[in-house]
Amino acid sequence: MPKPKTTNRNRGRNFRSKPEFEQKLVDLARVTRVVKGGKRLRFRACLVIGDQKGKIGFGIAKGTDVSIAINKAMLQAKKNLLQINVQSETIPHEIRAKYGAAKVLLRPARKGHGLVAGGVVRIILTLAGFKNLTAKILGSDSKINNVKATMKALEKLIESSKQK
Repeated sequence: MPKPKTTNRNRGRNFRSKPEFEQKLVDLARVTRVVKGGKRLRFRACLVIGDQKGKIGFGIAKGTDVSIAINKAMLQAKKNLLQINVQSETIPHEIRAKYGAAKVLLRPARKGHGLVAGGVVRIILTLAGFKNLTAKILGSDSKINNVKATMKALEKLIESSKQK
């Protein structure tokens, strides 16, 4: 009696596993440098990565091509990772941080409140894994400065948790 054929549809195919970090492109800009022969065009990428379990990082890099700039920013972000304790999906106390003219205010919220934040702060907090938080951007409209101010606020959170 002949052996029945097994129909394994996925046999021999390579499936990509889920990446370690989710990434969001915050800002992509064409920047120029004036030189003797004219203008040199490059691209600047600002990228935020996170695993939604407390690891978060950002990177800013330039390259002659968009993909080169994004890859460099990804490597930079992996070097600048922060480990945050995301307990009860919120923060234990209010935090204010400032970078340049950009100011960020983060406030804890009760369960079920949701993430109330705008712009790049919302992207960072989502990638960090916070679910209940209120945030406000004060001062600057610069995306890069707002990213740096938010990361500074999260660093303050880490420092305050170490002191306890």
